[in-house]
Amino acid sequence: MFDTKKVEIEWGGATLTLETGRVARQADGAVLATLGETVVLCAVTAARSVKEGQDFFPLTVHYQEKYSAAGRIPGGFFKRERGATEKETLTSRLIDRPIRPLFPEGFYNEINVIAQVLSYDGENEPDILALIAASAALTISGVPFMGPIGAARVGYVDGDYILNPTNEQAKTGDLDLIVAATGDAVMMVESEAKELSEDTMLGAVMFAHKACGKLVNAIIDLAEQAAKDPWEMAPQADLSAAKDKLKKLIGKDIAAAYKVTDKSKRSGLLNEARAKAKTAFADSSPQDQMAANKLVKKLEAEIVRGAILKDGTRIDGRTTTQIRPIEATVHFLPRTHGSALFTRGETQAICTTTLGTRDAEQMIDGLTGLNYEHFMLHYNFPPYSVGEVGRFGAPSRRDIGHGKLAWRALHAVLPSKEEFPYTIRVLSDITESNGSSSMATVCGGSLSMMDAGVPLKRPVSGIAMGLILEGKDYAVLSDILGDEDHLGDMDFKVAGTSEGITSLQMDIKIAGITEEIMKAALAQANEGRAHILGEMAKALDHTREELSAHAPRIETFTIDKSKIREVIGTGGKVIREIVATTGAKVDIDDEGVIKVSSSDTSQIEAAIKWIKGLVEEAEVGKVYDGKVVNLVDFGAFVNFMGGKDGLVHVSEIKNERVEKVSDALSEGQEVKVKVLEIDPRGKVRLSMRVVDQETGAELEDTRPPREGGNDRGPRGPRRDGGGDRGPRGDGGGRGGDRGPRRDGDGGRGPRRDGGDRGPRSDRARPESGNADAPAPDFAPAFLTGDRDD
Repeated sequence: MFDTKKVEIEWGGATLTLETGRVARQADGAVLATLGETVVLCAVTAARSVKEGQDFFPLTVHYQEKYSAAGRIPGGFFKRERGATEKETLTSRLIDRPIRPLFPEGFYNEINVIAQVLSYDGENEPDILALIAASAALTISGVPFMGPIGAARVGYVDGDYILNPTNEQAKTGDLDLIVAATGDAVMMVESEAKELSEDTMLGAVMFAHKACGKLVNAIIDLAEQAAKDPWEMAPQADLSAAKDKLKKLIGKDIAAAYKVTDKSKRSGLLNEARAKAKTAFADSSPQDQMAANKLVKKLEAEIVRGAILKDGTRIDGRTTTQIRPIEATVHFLPRTHGSALFTRGETQAICTTTLGTRDAEQMIDGLTGLNYEHFMLHYNFPPYSVGEVGRFGAPSRRDIGHGKLAWRALHAVLPSKEEFPYTIRVLSDITESNGSSSMATVCGGSLSMMDAGVPLKRPVSGIAMGLILEGKDYAVLSDILGDEDHLGDMDFKVAGTSEGITSLQMDIKIAGITEEIMKAALAQANEGRAHILGEMAKALDHTREELSAHAPRIETFTIDKSKIREVIGTGGKVIREIVATTGAKVDIDDEGVIKVSSSDTSQIEAAIKWIKGLVEEAEVGKVYDGKVVNLVDFGAFVNFMGGKDGLVHVSEIKNERVEKVSDALSEGQEVKVKVLEIDPRGKVRLSMRVVDQETGAELEDTRPPREGGNDRGPRGPRRDGGGDRGPRGDGGGRGGDRGPRRDGDGGRGPRRDGGDRGPRSDRARPESGNADAPAPDFAPAFLTGDRDD
């Protein structure tokens, strides 16, 4: 029934399978890609006609993760997949960026690329698999796609590159890098690194490129079995005459405009030249008018690119390695926890850092379940930043992508949660933009975090590099302008510290670049980053030692896991009482790590004291602060250590006699007590009289021991005998060996003086109410008034 075509290769220690013909057969191209037990379906559909007047390429990529792939039901009220998550948006961009340049110029048919994760094994990430499946589906679809491309993820652990690393290897290693490439050249790079050198990063890219070649060959094998007939492209019209006409008409105007360094004035001059061209073609057909608009853009690119390659002259007069003027200011906003205003040329960002507690962490629901992120970076690009009127609202895909790039650049230098137990949010608002606002976000974000007191390992700077490539001639540009980005061939962003690279991103508008060009771009970027770090240091060269007065304070300590229930209490009663009473926030995890937070240090101290009082054991002989909680006839109960009660007997309140407890103490009174004894049942006996109630210093106990009292020293012989008890019946007192309990003729034997006790009826017994009758010899000491014989 199914005409299934399949290829298999060993790749990164697992079997990669690409299959077509069994699923989604009505799409122009559909590939089921499997790696391990992760399965992704990618389907491609293309419109056969172009909308009238359309002069752009409407490529749309959608990546979606099905929760059923991991055996999960979506959380929240709606139990189905809804709008794209941040990861889905980033992966859609990851697929779009390398395939978009591989469609021919002038191809304006609408194309949908939809990739869906159908199965996820928890080890093999679906994002790379989706990119491979998209490349294969486009290759067999018949649309004019100049691929295929391969994609590879590379890790770096203990000095070795690892292809297709596991999640654990990616987290614990020093690199997480993704490369998409054709068989000849690299198309796209996305990475996060832990301060690696340029040579190490370049080696990783080349390692990935080699792995991509194997995938390209596998996709070609599949296409030889299952590719559809290629579309016939309409021949391109000869526009040389129109191009010459435009060059004569506005060539000099465009050249003069691009010598103006001010962006607003330059834009005004360019708009005048474009209007002149539009007037010249006003009587032409709509198709010719659209072609003329394209030719104007080409003419602009030729003029700018030619000047750069010929004599190194850039739009704003800089050399190819020169950085625009930089001005950085910290503590720009008075009430934020940390802030910075970073300006480079006509690009500007206001960056703020906000510190929060654990409950401010971002909850992320995905295929792997619920995760919590304590570092967030959000990027906003309002239309006024480029002097335009436009949509203002929810972040676009571009905003999310730029924010994630800056996040990767800064994530590598953050302190661990144990070192700095705060939730961190960096917000970047772009207020001016003329090239590389994402790298301005990196610089401003680094400064704002240092201003907030976040102990970064080192400051981070970022720079955007450009490329002009004509045949074998090329020029690498440092700190590119917006126009140089639009008219150039590469957007190459590098961020890092003085010790190495933390993030690298590259997008190519041509069919890839070589190792030689990448090496030159990395070396030039290194010089630029060092210069920017120096300019940033003029504003702030170290992390502030004190947090902002408006930031919460967090104190962390650990208790024994067996004591967690005592802190939480039944149904959370105790921990709620601590929070309500002290005003501090209290978080406790399953390992017994407790975080107490508040902007008021006295609240933190009160909560910590309370918690430690609940979990610490009282020590005999130690003095504690306490509070009287209850008065009774025989003493007072005192709460100490936050959660423990002990008894101060009336005799331990003062050295002198206390007739009535309420005369000496009152409920709620603050006192200082010393622990005298803790019995096996945990009952605590306290004393006030041996502690100076003003200073808390221990006092010498000068009161003499009381007869029958508690402080009477070691107990002597119970009666007049010594040593072991003798037989009960052979006399000599109780100190001797006891004899038989009864004698031969029924008498009990002498109890003390050796004589017979006689029958029970002969013994003297006090009559009821007879005060003069002697107490029985078995009466306790408090009745006889004498403990020893």
